[in-house]
Amino acid sequence: MNKLLELLQKQSVLLLDGAMGTELFKRGLISGGCPEEWNVSHPDRVQDVHRAYVEAGSDIILTNSFGGTRYRLKLHNLQDRVVELNRAAAQNARAVADAAGRTVLVAGSMGPTGELLIPMGSMRYEECRDAFAEQARGLIEGGVDLLWIETMSDLNEVKAAIEGVRTVSPEIPICATMSYDTRGRTMMGVTGAQMAKELAGLGLTAIGANCGNNLIDTEAALAEMRAAAPDMILIAKANAGMPRYEGDKLIYDGTPEVMAAYADRVRRNGVTLIGGCCGSGPAHIRMMRQVLDGVIPVPEAPPPTPSAAASEPTGRIRERRVRR
Repeated sequence: MNKLLELLQKQSVLLLDGAMGTELFKRGLISGGCPEEWNVSHPDRVQDVHRAYVEAGSDIILTNSFGGTRYRLKLHNLQDRVVELNRAAAQNARAVADAAGRTVLVAGSMGPTGELLIPMGSMRYEECRDAFAEQARGLIEGGVDLLWIETMSDLNEVKAAIEGVRTVSPEIPICATMSYDTRGRTMMGVTGAQMAKELAGLGLTAIGANCGNNLIDTEAALAEMRAAAPDMILIAKANAGMPRYEGDKLIYDGTPEVMAAYADRVRRNGVTLIGGCCGSGPAHIRMMRQVLDGVIPVPEAPPPTPSAAASEPTGRIRERRVRR
């Protein structure tokens, strides 16, 4: 049963959630800490983030498991707790979704391993596939409705993740998004059109773009996907504007008004799964909900124009995406 397609038949557009890490930092997660470990040590705080997004209007919430493969958890000496931590991530989101009083779906977040596949790096395809299979097992045991492969740069890693999921469950719905953060391409040079063409025949429920350096490049990648695969369900889960550092603090310039205007634009361009990524919080999601529902008019807030420097992520921003 594909609950995502069932819900899309009832609602023409579904609202996703926003950032998880930013909200956990507000609740006490220290820099360099492991968000996934909080699924066990601080489940109340993780559930509080999920609840804030549900109350803001999210129809789909992503589990706190972005870095849940053994390769990422090894950075915290937690590589032997993959299934446990991912199961707990799913259970935390499931508890909030089931108490929402309306249909809220739980998507199991699966971010990149942080390793490069051969020949660019040393990780074998089979190792990558098996890492995602292990993560998927925990998420499925915890009760997710679908799996959400996100923030990818390498199409081969996406394919390994899909294959890994399918070794655990042939039926569970899968969505996949890539990050267009390097002059309109992913860090590995993939265009929106390439993504759509190569993934179109792999049985995914939806594809799209998330994260990225700016709204303009993200929306351009989505337009390429629409042209290359007109019948695919598309996802837009963009960052709240453009990231920049002020000292050691990463700042996003996308206000709730900017993100609400973006939500309206991508909806008019045929995107049906819409949310926010880094820098977006419940306030952004709430205003996006109000605009999508026609409760308030669309704000006059065009996307910030990316500077030349912003068209390619800095080393520190790239490192943050790998290790966040």
